[in-house]
Amino acid sequence: MTLFVVAPDLMDRSKIVAAVPGAVIVPRAEQVRAGAGDTIVLDLSRPGAIEAAGPLISAGARVVGFASHVDRDGLDAARAAGCEVYARSAFFSRVAALLG
Repeated sequence: MTLFVVAPDLMDRSKIVAAVPGAVIVPRAEQVRAGAGDTIVLDLSRPGAIEAAGPLISAGARVVGFASHVDRDGLDAARAAGCEVYARSAFFSRVAALLG
């Protein structure tokens, strides 16, 4: 299994990589080539992230997304696309358990 991280914010990436060493940082969701057994973490606030989730899920990947708790539309759209969705604070308080 490979963990891909699509989160442009350096602090976000460092928290994820600290929890799951070996995670692969990818600049944009469209660049991820994942398949069955892989996990992709998406910062859902980034342009194109939600649209990229569907094909990744169809390829058999687990997609875990996070966004601000006030972005209800974005969280709902990602959930409808098949993502596991977390408010940003909930995601980072449990990142090791969710991804480890």
